[in-house]
Amino acid sequence: MHGLLPVIGQVAHSLANSNRMLVTAVSASVTSQILKGVVASVRAREIKPYRFWESGGMPSSHSATVTSLASAVGLTYGWRSDLFAIVMVFAIIVLYDAIGIRQAVGHQARFLNILRGKEAPDERPFKEMLGHTPLEVLAGALVGIAFTVIFY
Repeated sequence: MHGLLPVIGQVAHSLANSNRMLVTAVSASVTSQILKGVVASVRAREIKPYRFWESGGMPSSHSATVTSLASAVGLTYGWRSDLFAIVMVFAIIVLYDAIGIRQAVGHQARFLNILRGKEAPDERPFKEMLGHTPLEVLAGALVGIAFTVIFY
């Protein structure tokens, strides 16, 4: 295992140098997803393995990804560049969607599960945890910014 770690480090370093923005954004996303599983497991006082890959929860990996990418573009191409403006607009759409639309769909799924609970006991319930609270989005955004600071 000790011989494998330097090789992994060299590959990661090479990849980071070839496309640092991509590595930064993906690293922020993966780390947020791992944190999401850890937070859910700690709250439940039992390991919740499905939370390591599902959407919704604390922190938002979507927010971490787009915030990391937007801040990396801003640092690389300038905060007044056209590319930063484009990436920022898409980031705002993702953040808005996570808090607003996806959270509303989760509330509707919860209500539908209650309504059909007695009538369809054999049916698989609708997924309720889809969106995020503003705090979950903020936490994800902070993870994204932190990764950009670390990588840049």
